[in-house]
Amino acid sequence: MQRLYSMAYLTGNGADPVSAVKLAASCGYDLVSFRLLPAGDEPLADLMGDDRLLRDVKAAMADSGVSMADAEMIRLKPETDLARFDPFLDRIAELAAKHILVAVDDPDEARATDTYGRLCQRVAPYGFSADLEFMPWTGVKTIQDARRMVEAAASPAAAILFDTLHFDRSASTLDDLAALPPTMMNYVQICDGPVPYDASDAELVRVARQARLIPGEGGIDFAPIVARLPAGITVSVEVPNRPQAEAMGLERFIRTALERTKAVLGEA
Repeated sequence: MQRLYSMAYLTGNGADPVSAVKLAASCGYDLVSFRLLPAGDEPLADLMGDDRLLRDVKAAMADSGVSMADAEMIRLKPETDLARFDPFLDRIAELAAKHILVAVDDPDEARATDTYGRLCQRVAPYGFSADLEFMPWTGVKTIQDARRMVEAAASPAAAILFDTLHFDRSASTLDDLAALPPTMMNYVQICDGPVPYDASDAELVRVARQARLIPGEGGIDFAPIVARLPAGITVSVEVPNRPQAEAMGLERFIRTALERTKAVLGEA
């Protein structure tokens, strides 16, 4: 089965949703992702409330053959009321999303595990997966942290989202990756990153959101990672870097990111 490639929301580097679909198609991606709920305080296109924009995006996907992979993003906090995500779930169902990116901003593992388990129960009837991303500055810092929560959820919707940047910056190991059941991951995010790097939380966040590198342009050792990924797993190319995208031109940047990702996977 041929591997599918998705253009992550951040790889659009500010492109509006319709343009993102068209760029993904023209550059050779199979899938695209959209952010409907913010990661921080960044401005977002109003896919949640603008019905005309939603129709335009659906039309662009139908015309191009590009479909939606994952929706961003649900952040689980100590005070999270899962019912408030119902409009989001209904909206991404209209876009035929497959996965939901989930982050944990709760330092209490027991409480976060309970919240995540209830989220999985909530999204399962839609057919979505709740893909838990480990990030070293969050409540789920490593592969092992994520695996404990996913196994505790005991839901077909529960999954781990593996990101090469977060893996490289976390205390996770190659053995942790190799030990994951292939069915525990639906897709992986690939990018490169600067090495050496500042390991402060603030700088880890800045690089993750604004300054990732095209694979092959940083210091991440991809070969041992790639050797341990499930065969044929869908790859999301996630490279937010507006200065480089502007310098290269956005379409060339997006195409190059895909080409270099395929190269590190041995599929160029």
